Amino acid sequence: MADQLATQVIATIKNRIESESGEGTTASLVGEITTATELTSLGVDSLGLADILWDVEQAHGIEIDMNSADAWSNLKNVGDVVEAVRGLLAKEA
Repeated sequence: MADQLATQVIATIKNRIESESGEGTTASLVGEITTATELTSLGVDSLGLADILWDVEQAHGIEIDMNSADAWSNLKNVGDVVEAVRGLLAKEA
């Protein structure tokens, strides 16, 4: 079961995928996102990941240091994104 942060990040990813793919094209796929879902299986490439990270920054009031972008390129699944965001939120608390 996903916690509140995971649920919020999943919702952010769903919104981004739906907005970029048009109505109805990924509705069934997007409904199945969990923390184990691979980003590539959602069609998320490096540009899409940058867009998702921007959305996450805005939603959570955090700033992702672009100098550490290489670290973000290692994100493989939704759970990796959630844990990275969790780490940033912990640093700012």
